[in-house]
Amino acid sequence: MKALYRIYQWVIAAPLFIIATLITAIVTLIGCSIGKSEFWGYWPAHYWCRFCCAIALVRVKVVGRENIEKKTSYVFTANHQGAFDIWSIYGYLNHNFIWMMKKELESIFMVGWACKKAGHVYVDDKSIANIRHTIEEAEQKLKGGRSIVIFPEGSRSWDGKMIPFKRGAFMLAAEFRLPVVPITIDGSFRAMPRYTYNICPTTITLTIHPPIMPGEKGFNTKVLMAQCREAIESALPEEDRGLSTDPRAQE
Repeated sequence: MKALYRIYQWVIAAPLFIIATLITAIVTLIGCSIGKSEFWGYWPAHYWCRFCCAIALVRVKVVGRENIEKKTSYVFTANHQGAFDIWSIYGYLNHNFIWMMKKELESIFMVGWACKKAGHVYVDDKSIANIRHTIEEAEQKLKGGRSIVIFPEGSRSWDGKMIPFKRGAFMLAAEFRLPVVPITIDGSFRAMPRYTYNICPTTITLTIHPPIMPGEKGFNTKVLMAQCREAIESALPEEDRGLSTDPRAQE
């Protein structure tokens, strides 16, 4: 069965994925150029991600959707197990948002341009001035119930366990003074670890935790980081809890 699936993945699913990605990028570019980037920057990619999961035979289950409201803006923080994290959140969170993403992703053919037009924010952390510009750009877009999603680890796990969180994501959350919602992603590492392009059909579970509300003076970033990590880890299986011991995670 594994051999048959591998043939299906590379002969049928992969070409479909490439075609769907290009079509989605083109639709997003045209739609956002016409106007209403809040619509065209989200919905085409939302259905693209659902299509990608479907053709990969990966099922996504969502727990805790009642913890968030559609008309409220949030800062979502999630662990980063693998590439399917993006497709799972974009396709199944069902909440309009923008991504906070690495600057180098802007160079991806068609996709990088479409993401820019869609309003996603590229992080350039080479200087304080660039970080300040990133904050100001993101703040302008977090209106009318639109939210932002951040992976505080900064990169994908090498073994399924979390790597240390970077404080920058929580400094941004403190600056925005919006409710912070931790999301646990379980199963994405099994679907496709970062060291391979081979997919394993499985079920990914997104657990949406209750929002952590800012106080009158905003957030203490260290406390917020610890609270988010504890919440995310609580919904992971025992074998995926704790810090990653893979030496590549320290690089």
